[in-house]
Amino acid sequence: MKPALIICSIFFVLIIACARNESPDIVMVIHGGCGNISPQSIPEASRKNYTDVLNRALDTGFILLQSGRSSLDAVEAAIIIMEDSPLFNAGKGAVFTHDGKNEMDASIMDGLTMNAGAVAAVRDIKNPITAARKVMEESVHVLLSGSGASNFAREHGIIMADSSYFYTEARWKNLQDLLEKDKAKQFGTVGCVALDINGNLAAGTSTGGMTNKLSGRIGDSPIIGSGNYANNKTCAISATGHGEFLIRYSVAHDISALMEYKNLTLEEAARQVVQVKLKDAGGDCGIIGIDKEGNIAMEFNTSGMFRGYVTSDGRKEVLIFEEQK
Repeated sequence: MKPALIICSIFFVLIIACARNESPDIVMVIHGGCGNISPQSIPEASRKNYTDVLNRALDTGFILLQSGRSSLDAVEAAIIIMEDSPLFNAGKGAVFTHDGKNEMDASIMDGLTMNAGAVAAVRDIKNPITAARKVMEESVHVLLSGSGASNFAREHGIIMADSSYFYTEARWKNLQDLLEKDKAKQFGTVGCVALDINGNLAAGTSTGGMTNKLSGRIGDSPIIGSGNYANNKTCAISATGHGEFLIRYSVAHDISALMEYKNLTLEEAARQVVQVKLKDAGGDCGIIGIDKEGNIAMEFNTSGMFRGYVTSDGRKEVLIFEEQK
């Protein structure tokens, strides 16, 4: 082989190696809601049921990332697992409104294009996160609600479900207990953020809202910048907790803005928003996040948050309680 050809070959190999070294690690983080979650409120015998679903969601999404699929694909797939479980307040496990109905919200955002899609106050879409993605990819809109969102989903071949599908005895009992006490609680959400092999971030959030909420109430989950946000320049965020506070303080975007304009790290920005701003305001909330370098955050100011993460270097963890931080 000629010397010049050998040099060119070596140069080409070095370029490929450098490109691989600069490729970000694939990472995924999920949550299943935050709130009054303590060892006393969840019997030890029940914890495995929750962690099994969280592990399955992590594995489902991460396998897609490992195969080279997009962060959007991974986020949608992981959230579908949690929507299909009656344990979490989204999809099958959605809580009931004051009128005894299930009304669900969801959104998804692409950090590369800044495109987003969302559905709100839907009652008959089996997997609202899939409908949200379809709104993003097949319409000129960001947010569709109620019957308009359902009609759009039906027209685009998304699986629908009768109201009986969303009924679970545990959620119905929650409503009856709260009607007796005349006090609303039990807000919660599921969410996922991911970084794929191409360095693209995505975020998704799905919820049944608050038990005993007024019919038509829409929380933060379908609101881009509040309960969900992704921007390749900074981070991907999915939020959970008391939606009214997450909306008022534009929490997901606020974390990104602190990173972009004040050069805070993801961890610093998340702590500032969740542990200072929201805590001072009385907002019980939490977030999960990934920045463009693959660093993660799982910040909450309640007694617990269902959460987990997995990274390409083999780290994987599923956690529930505050003392596991």
